[in-house]
Amino acid sequence: MAVEHPRFARVYPAVAARADKRGAAGHRQRLVEGLAGRVVEVGAGNGRNFVHYPPGVTEVVAIEPEPTLRALAEGAETAVPVRVLDGVAEALPFADGELDAAVVSLVLCSVPDQGRALAEIRRVLRPGGALRFYEHVIPQRQPKRGLFRAADATGLWPRLAAGCHLARDTAGAIVAAGFEIERCERIEFRSAAVEPRLSYLLGSAHR
Repeated sequence: MAVEHPRFARVYPAVAARADKRGAAGHRQRLVEGLAGRVVEVGAGNGRNFVHYPPGVTEVVAIEPEPTLRALAEGAETAVPVRVLDGVAEALPFADGELDAAVVSLVLCSVPDQGRALAEIRRVLRPGGALRFYEHVIPQRQPKRGLFRAADATGLWPRLAAGCHLARDTAGAIVAAGFEIERCERIEFRSAAVEPRLSYLLGSAHR
């Protein structure tokens, strides 16, 4: 199931580390706080979230299709037991209702089929199971809203950023997939001084 993005995988660890220093580490901590039981992290990247999981989590099964990032995740610092597996969001290796929670972090912006990925995540969660999300989304205001839509439509940004789309209505997709959103905060964040300020959603929902 490997999905190779070698150029992106080479630069992403440095980009993520820089973003964490500018405040993303706090976003990651808030993303997973209060979770408990068995958790799937879909699209775990190089494992930047692992150190933030609270002690109530008994296991994180991290799914990452990109080989270079998956290898880095296998060596990442962890706060709870973590297994790293090859896989994709649209075909998770779990039985129906097997897991207590799912975490998606900068993933739903890049999956080829957002609806299918969310349906699969919902399938593997128990009734009442938690979905935590931290995602690029479409800005609320023009002209950036139009610019990001154009970047998506031309394929420019997705080609540069391993399929990432900056103009998706991810909150709407989460609701359409059958989740109930409990908390949803919009964050405007620049991961480096020379990069554009992007729009993120940080929140939680349940099955």
